[in-house]
Order: sequence, then C-alpha cells, then structure tokens
Amino acid sequence: MSDFGDLARWTADRVAAYRASLPDRPVAPLVDPGHLRANLGGDLPDAGTAAAEVVKQLATAVEPALVATAGPRFFGFVVGGALESATAADMLAAGWDQIAFNFTTSPAAAIVEDIAGGWLKDLFGIPASASFGLVTGGQVGNNVALAAARHAVLAGAGWDVEERGLMGAPQVRVVAGEERHATIDRALRLLGLGTAAIEPVPSGPNGAIDPAALAGILAGGPKCPTIVCLQAGNVNTGACDDLVAGCKAARRHGAWVHVDGAFGLWAAASPATRHLVEGIELADSWSVDGHKWLNVPYDSGYAFCAHPEAHRASMAFNAAYLTGHGDGAQRAPADFVPESSRRARGFATWAALRELGKDGVAELVDRCCGHARRLAGELAKLDGVQIGNRVELNQVLVDFGSDDRTELVIRAVQQEGTFWAGGTTWRGRRYMRLSVSNYSTKDNDVDRTVDSIRRAAAAAG
Repeated sequence: MSDFGDLARWTADRVAAYRASLPDRPVAPLVDPGHLRANLGGDLPDAGTAAAEVVKQLATAVEPALVATAGPRFFGFVVGGALESATAADMLAAGWDQIAFNFTTSPAAAIVEDIAGGWLKDLFGIPASASFGLVTGGQVGNNVALAAARHAVLAGAGWDVEERGLMGAPQVRVVAGEERHATIDRALRLLGLGTAAIEPVPSGPNGAIDPAALAGILAGGPKCPTIVCLQAGNVNTGACDDLVAGCKAARRHGAWVHVDGAFGLWAAASPATRHLVEGIELADSWSVDGHKWLNVPYDSGYAFCAHPEAHRASMAFNAAYLTGHGDGAQRAPADFVPESSRRARGFATWAALRELGKDGVAELVDRCCGHARRLAGELAKLDGVQIGNRVELNQVLVDFGSDDRTELVIRAVQQEGTFWAGGTTWRGRRYMRLSVSNYSTKDNDVDRTVDSIRRAAAAAG
C-alpha cells in the first residue's frame, strides 16, 4: 500500500469483513491480556512506522479481542449495533475531519446537525421550537439538560448561577424516582447540586414512579426552585413513568421537568408503543441516546430543551478570536453542548434517520420489543425460570430460582459465547438482564439464545 487511497480501501475491506463475521463469531472472545499487550505494547520506538504497517498491526492484534457488541446477540447494556449507512457516514466523518463547532468551522456539519435535530424532534413529538444539542450519550445529555434546568429555576429566584456560582444560592430541590438511572446522580454531582438534593419518589410494581407519591412529595416539601426528573425506560424493566401525571404535578409547583429517555424515549417513534410516553411534549427538557436504539456508532446522544435561552445560557461561551460565533446569523452547534472541538457526529445520525425513515424507526422499535416478548415467553417455559418484570419495551429480567443459580447461568452463557447478557440486582434479587436493541437481531438469534440458556440452566442443576 503506497498511498492513503490504498490504505483507506484496505481498511474499509477489513471493516466489512469483520461486520460480515458478526452473526457467527463468539460474542465474548477469550482474551489473553498479556498476549494482547505484548503484541501492541513495549517501549514507544524512536523511529516511526509506515501508516499501512501500523494499521495492519493494529487490526491483526485487536480483532481477536473484540466483543461483538455490534452483532445480533449482544444483549447487554441496552446498546445496539451500527446501521450500515451510519457506519459508512461515520467513516466519512473521520476522513473529512470536520470541527463541528460553528458554521464557520464547518458549514456542512452545522447544517446537517440542524436537519437531524429537526427530524428527531418530529420523531419524538418534541415541540419544533425546542433547542437541541448532539452530545456523546445519555450522561452528557442529562448534564446538559439539568444545567439548563439549574439556570432556569435559579434565574426564576433571581440568581444568576453562571455568574455567581452556587455559593450562597437558593436551595434547589431535585425530585426523582428511586429507580432513576445513575447518570442523574452523576450529573447532579458534576453540576454542584449534589446527590443530597434528591428527594426520591417510590416506584410502582414495574419500576415506574408512583404519581400520587410524586404529588405528595412536591406538596410537602419546601417552596424553593425545583427540578423533577422523570424517566422513559427503567434500565431494568423498561417501564416508563406517567409523564402526563408527572408533568401536571410539577407544573402545580412551578417545577422544571426533565425526562431521562436514554432508550425509552424511542417508544415515541412507534404507534404501538407511543402510549408509554404520552405527555412527552409537556416536559421542559429531554435526553436520549443515539447509539442505543437508533443504532448509530458511539458516541452519540441528544439533548433537547423547550426553553432555548436557558439551554444556550447554560452552555454557550464566546471569545474575540471565534470568527462567526455569537452573531446569531447561523446556529452554532457548540452553543448547546459542553464540547468545543466536536467531531461531526451529526453525519451518522442523519444517515441512520434517512436510511430508516419514520416507518423504519417504528419497525425497528417494534421488532426489538417483539424479540424481547418472545424471549420472555420462551424462557418462562423452562423449569425453574421466572420472568421478573412485565415486558413493556425491550428489557427482560430472568430469574433462575435463586441468586446463586442465576449467577451460575450468567457465567456459563458468557463463557459459551453464543450471546452475551449481564446480571443486575432489582428489588433485592439477582437477574439475568436481556436488552434487545440491535437492528440485526433475527428470530434465529432469539432461538439460539434460548437454546444457550436452556443448556446453561440444565448444567447449573
């Protein structure tokens, strides 16, 4: 290989061959860390190495150690693979090497991001006037949305948090479900509000908040700036909070409502599941992942805000050297996210949405939910197996009779490699957690997964 064109073609062929192998390769490889380190490590040499040789060495050493997270039987962590168009668009994005800071640094990245953001708002039923930012995932999406919330509720109390900080600021209440995702807690830590600000709301039988309890907590607490965190998609059960009741209760107390919809917000894209997130348009901010159910490459997520000025005030900055920034002529993507030197992740999102269309996104959501229901139904037929949750979306909790037996089955299937699923603890019990989010999962993959679990359960006694 003598030039970059040859190297790019070789790399694309290598990627394509790996993707083609995903349906049949073991999901979790057997890795010898020492061997991998020996092949790639040692002292950094004084002399450089030809680019083609570097890339070949990397691919040869790394591919046997890759986890097939992009494949059809990776059911851990609620992540999907990457659609073909989104993968290719991300390869283009790497080659184009754009800085998606503002219109001056990349008109293409800025405009494509605008288009993708509009498509997403339409897909979710979020008001068209809402602002948005493309972030790295659910964590930063929650950080951004809660920063906007912090700005707004403190501004309503006469406090400029961006100028004055939090020392001496009015108290801020944060009311959130007891089964909220951990990224909410970390966002509050990073924003200086702290986890002690959280007033937890009890959950109902399947993990959604109890609306009556939420109303009672809001009514019984101090009268101060308040943020309510609701959830679309309990990380264990898939349950969605009652957004209508939650938003109405919050409004009665002047509270800001944020919806953490990392994967569950995608329910809005399908007529069959949209009822689970009825009232989504009533909230003030929303966060959702792209590298989960939209099946775009890592790292991709989205933050939306019904109050663009609060959103921008919490994130934007300016400097004399930033040409074309802050003049309002064109939307600056970096005004709505924490990063300045941003990769152009909007290209992959645009490609995925354009490939699927509204009908394709709905069909993807429906198909994954159908696979989850089928997994639950087939596994419930096995002796000593119970399903721990009501399967509302794509999450299945599997109980093998005792915590010890459940752990034995989890370890056995992970070692076998037919599929991969992890364990979780929900309400004091250990479960295998199956999360179906991949566009390439087929009925045969469900059958192979059930057979693998059947073998492991029989071996566990």
